[in-house]
Amino acid sequence: MAKRGQRKIDGWKSKQWFNIMAPDIIGQQEIGETLAKDPELLLGRMIEVTLGEISNDYSKQNVKLELKIDQVGGDSAYTKLIGHELTRDYLRSLIKRQSSTISTTIDVMTADGYKIRVNPTCFTIKRAKASQIKSIRQYMVYMVRKKALELNFKAFMQEIILGKLSAFIYREVKFIYPLRRTEILKSTVLSEPKDQPIIAS
Repeated sequence: MAKRGQRKIDGWKSKQWFNIMAPDIIGQQEIGETLAKDPELLLGRMIEVTLGEISNDYSKQNVKLELKIDQVGGDSAYTKLIGHELTRDYLRSLIKRQSSTISTTIDVMTADGYKIRVNPTCFTIKRAKASQIKSIRQYMVYMVRKKALELNFKAFMQEIILGKLSAFIYREVKFIYPLRRTEILKSTVLSEPKDQPIIAS
């Protein structure tokens, strides 16, 4: 029994602590620590953190960021942003009776060649007609694609995460039908320039 315990202690001691660093796109800073015996084993590890935790702003706790460790240097593990998603409880709070929830899924290409899947959604004050819903969805597609073509990956994802893209859609679409809220529910980086897709679907 003593030998088994000794092996466990030795295995623990052989591991090293690494600081997990957020990507530049959201302000490179330490967001946590992790243990690993071999730095190579950290590559590809997925990290989930809220925007509120990074910015120390509780009002942004509803935005979850998906990060992936792609580089290790010294005692630091560096991450890249691969997407975001709003929390389920926040989404439930946006859905009201006698109103319309208008969603769509768009695959866009940024000015510097990143392919990103975006899920914008408009929440109306009252129930909209089918023709109005169709028009709103078409406008959402047009405006998201327009922004993607104008901006590089960093600027486009910042607009999504900080709510600037949803505000832009809101201002343009509210003239079609009164809106209560517009949100980008989710974004996913599908591929990088000249790289293989990050996800299969």
